[in-house]
Parts: sequence; structure tokens; C-alpha cells
Amino acid sequence: MKFQLGKVVMTKRIAEQMTVNSVFEKDIQDALLKYCKCDWGVLCEDDKAVNDYAVKDGGYRIFAAYETSEGNIWIITEADRSATTILWPDEY
Repeated sequence: MKFQLGKVVMTKRIAEQMTVNSVFEKDIQDALLKYCKCDWGVLCEDDKAVNDYAVKDGGYRIFAAYETSEGNIWIITEADRSATTILWPDEY
């Protein structure tokens, strides 16, 4: 892994949807694996470059967006690397 995730958490709505939709559960697992490999999903090139800088230099938040069977999700790692949150965009 190229950066620390800290504690990985998800919102209640994400967790609930994972329990009723196994395809979505796999989508979340796949997205987190991509995230750990610095594949930032459906971001523009400028945002991907900001994430790459945050991984290299530290001290900055890391943000990614992924398409899933239930719509886009976001994954955000705090600047201090204490936590990574999986959420719907409207939960931000």
C-alpha cells in the first residue's frame, strides 16, 4: 500500500445497501482495492494529480470517486491518515 488508510468506515446507508445487494458489496470491495493502488476512479486529471501529490508528500486529504451498480460513491482519506470513509456524494 502506498499510503495509510487509518480506520476504514462507511456511512450507514452504504452499509445497509451492501447487506441487501451483493453486487454493490463487491463494487465497494473493488473500489477500495483500486483506491489502495492509487486508481482514483472517475476524477479529472487535475484531481488525480492532486491525489498523487497527497500520497507522495502527505498532509493532504485524498479523495476518489467510483461508479457502482447503485451510482457513484466517494472514498475520502483524512489528511492525517486517521480514517478513510466510504460514502454517497449526497452524504458529504
